[in-house]
Amino acid sequence: MSEFKLDFQDIETAFADKSNAELKEKYRLFKMMNSPGLVSFGTKMTQFALSWGLPVSGLIKSTIFHQFCGGETIEECQRTIDKLGGSNIGTILDYSVEGKTEEEDFENTKDEIIKTIKRAHEEKYIPFAVFKVSGIAPLGTLQKVSAGTELTEKGKWKWERIQSRVADLCQYAHSLDQPLFIDAEETWIQKAIDLMVEPAMEKYNQERPLIYTTIQMYRTDGMDILRESHRKALEKGYYYAVKLVRGAYMEKERARAEEMGYPSPIQPDKPATDQNYDAAVAYCLENIDTIAVVNATHNEQSTQQMAQLMEKKKIPRDHPNANFSQLFGMSDNLTYVLAKNGYNVSKYVPYGPVKSAVPYLSRRATENTSVRGMMSRELEMIYRELKRRKSL
Repeated sequence: MSEFKLDFQDIETAFADKSNAELKEKYRLFKMMNSPGLVSFGTKMTQFALSWGLPVSGLIKSTIFHQFCGGETIEECQRTIDKLGGSNIGTILDYSVEGKTEEEDFENTKDEIIKTIKRAHEEKYIPFAVFKVSGIAPLGTLQKVSAGTELTEKGKWKWERIQSRVADLCQYAHSLDQPLFIDAEETWIQKAIDLMVEPAMEKYNQERPLIYTTIQMYRTDGMDILRESHRKALEKGYYYAVKLVRGAYMEKERARAEEMGYPSPIQPDKPATDQNYDAAVAYCLENIDTIAVVNATHNEQSTQQMAQLMEKKKIPRDHPNANFSQLFGMSDNLTYVLAKNGYNVSKYVPYGPVKSAVPYLSRRATENTSVRGMMSRELEMIYRELKRRKSL
């Protein structure tokens, strides 16, 4: 009997809901993004233009924003939600405003996240809600709490406000029985996040997985965190729910470690990260009755491995504790092929004001040029599909 394998080169499925014009636009944009020099220049020019109030928002919205974001509001995202849903792909609305510093802004962001949780509860094709703690908290306070630094009276008040906002979001999600992701961030603020997420999981994951933590598996201690967190969950009788990602802050993490003279918390190379990631996926599937896992990756091998392990262990493709996810605008060959074959899969769909989304878009552009071969693979598949359609 031959080994089970999904065909992630099925470009007809990958681009089935894209028109010729949409594919050509995507091809042009990705070709530009495949040039690191052009991306670096474009990112700097965009930030400069916005800081000087130059009228470039329209251009950004019609190009890179259109490719990687659902819209500026939840309502503008509806077309994307419906389109993905038509292919049995879920949407995860990700409010992408970041870098704020005032309490009023944090409260406004919290209110917007509540809207996304409510919308997810109402919409069949929005399986999860999500937020980043740094979007509703001052970074300095998170850093001090993570480092164990004694807080001033004002610092204590800020920390109480952060905990209150996170607790409110988790409680609201629980009141609607709506699963909620809490994203991982830099290691120097992650401990403060964990101090809030772990008790929320214990409180709200008693009956089913509801509050999800995130582990960045490029961390050298990633597997230790996974095993120990699962052990605590078993001991205290709640479901452990985790989103696995490779990691988003490699350059920052290594630079800070070197500057401050401590060992880098990041794996030395990509093969070590891949090994760590795939071991984590395997561990979660071994414990699928007590762990809910989201395999959030653009890596074809890791996606294939999870599908093969599920087949081998006879885990149903639509098992509620086994999910896949990719970013909107990327790796459609993974997302659409998984959906066609009956797996639970969703797209992270960022949204928010164009100007506020620029930091997110800059990361996407920079990330794409640094991931070896990723843009080339995307371009090659789009080219093949346009050729197949005789639309070149």
